[in-house]
Amino acid sequence: DEKVQKAVNRVQPEALIRQVYGWLREAGFSSINIDLMVGLPHQTVESFSLTLDKMLALGPDRLAVFNYAHVPWMKKHQKLIIESDLPDLPTKLALQKLMMERLADAGYVYIGMDHFAKADDEIVTAQQSKTLYRNFQGYTTHKDCDIYAFGVSAISQTAEVYVQNAKNLAEYQRRIASGGLATERGLRISRDDMIRREAISGIMCDLELDKAKFGRQWCIDFDTFFADALGDLKDLAADGLIALEPGIIRVTETGRIFLRNIAMPFDAYLRQQTAELKPRYSKTL
Repeated sequence: DEKVQKAVNRVQPEALIRQVYGWLREAGFSSINIDLMVGLPHQTVESFSLTLDKMLALGPDRLAVFNYAHVPWMKKHQKLIIESDLPDLPTKLALQKLMMERLADAGYVYIGMDHFAKADDEIVTAQQSKTLYRNFQGYTTHKDCDIYAFGVSAISQTAEVYVQNAKNLAEYQRRIASGGLATERGLRISRDDMIRREAISGIMCDLELDKAKFGRQWCIDFDTFFADALGDLKDLAADGLIALEPGIIRVTETGRIFLRNIAMPFDAYLRQQTAELKPRYSKTL
């Protein structure tokens, strides 16, 4: 939609997208992902339906359909976007419904967290066999692999460490030219972080948590360790987003749309925020 693209200054002609997609198929790429965004300025159910028509005609193996995150307090350039041009909540919900129905009808399996894949894709097989994993970049079938990132602002990840390269191009080039690393900052996570990351991964990838199995894996009593989350989990169950079965926390079909919300009770850092602080995160929908 050219009007939408111009509103966010990301003009990508349809002909160019088709050309690049064709080049990739000709080069022998067996799996191609296309990213789409919903919730952009001037976007409507009708206009997004046309976008889906065109993308489905290409036949990508995977689709990631992200909600636009409007966080002008973090991304200063977003102040140029007129907020009244953004879809209201009913429209965003209608867009979500349209996307789920159209992609399901086209044979795509909903993995979760905005990601869809054809039924024979390895990411679907991994979810079914409970070997799917999610790192900060998204879903992957390579759980035990480190991520080594190159380039400005790139983020690397190992089991215990996250590091980010310099965000400024000149500074990045200076660090490389001096023979050092481009790393600008890093974070070594604690055991508490690891446990919570694994719980969140279980929700987002396996769509369930076996409390006894999880407790044995980490040598903890699940309910004691996550005592601060139990009340929120009961509320989520009352809303029909999860089922609290004996020893199992299971995501419902409705809950698959709200995986971010279901994961939030396990995030200790969200709980540390106070009402006086400026909002730090985007809305989940």
